[in-house]
Amino acid sequence: MKPLRNTDSAPGQWYIDTACINCGASRHVAPGLIVERNDKSVFVRQPGTPEEQLAAWRAVLVCPTASVRSETKQPRPNATIFPQQITSGVWRCGFNSRSSFGAHSYFAARQDGNLLIDSPRYAAELVKWFDAAGGIAHILLSHRDDVADADKYARQFGARVWIHREDSSAAPYATDLLDDRSAPGIAAGVRAIPMPGHTRGSVVYLLDDRVLFTGDSLAWSPRERDLVAFRDACWYSWSKLTESLGKLAAYRFEWLLPGHGWFTHLPAGEMSTRLLALVERMRND
Repeated sequence: MKPLRNTDSAPGQWYIDTACINCGASRHVAPGLIVERNDKSVFVRQPGTPEEQLAAWRAVLVCPTASVRSETKQPRPNATIFPQQITSGVWRCGFNSRSSFGAHSYFAARQDGNLLIDSPRYAAELVKWFDAAGGIAHILLSHRDDVADADKYARQFGARVWIHREDSSAAPYATDLLDDRSAPGIAAGVRAIPMPGHTRGSVVYLLDDRVLFTGDSLAWSPRERDLVAFRDACWYSWSKLTESLGKLAAYRFEWLLPGHGWFTHLPAGEMSTRLLALVERMRND
């Protein structure tokens, strides 16, 4: 049976149905249009501008349960919906997978071979875009939860697949296993930093000392206006995650791009200060 319209959604064409799993992905791509109510995502108002129509379509394509809908067929914008550029050389992929509970994945363009950080669901639209961008040389998996269709993208593009050996059972097709030492040698300017905590084999990836892909280890909270970690979704060890994040403060980065939660851009010094303050709160929690 087709899921019903969530009556908390604002009246009008666009709505979110009751199959929503509250992963938050639609809220991240349509801020101001889609909010959380009663542990579900809903339209708080209808899109009114071309930019908001584009955001609504992004919500359609990012939703892992196909819960973002309209009462009648809406014209698709004459613009690229996904991938969505976040900063120079880095895009959010969209097409989030239910097997990853709606986690975001990212594409980074590199002269010596492009990167896919975690995996979206396999989509012909993305394959075409990735191919036009030069393919994928490396797939960097942050942990066992967000592998999604990495195997299909690896086969399509002949990519090497990286994951920590402690989480490698989730990606038996991986070509390269990381260990608990920082690994600067994946590609020029790319560093894998072990981050045990969320899972035993969690890893974050640092690009050019500028962009940090954090998986499920660290995110930004607009509500708290600060960096946050997810204690209720810490499957291995909160104390280990606290220790890991404390070590992460020694690295320089300006962009934080998570699998779950909101991304943020802050001066590197402020990022480090906020991270150390988060670690102190976690120690006292």
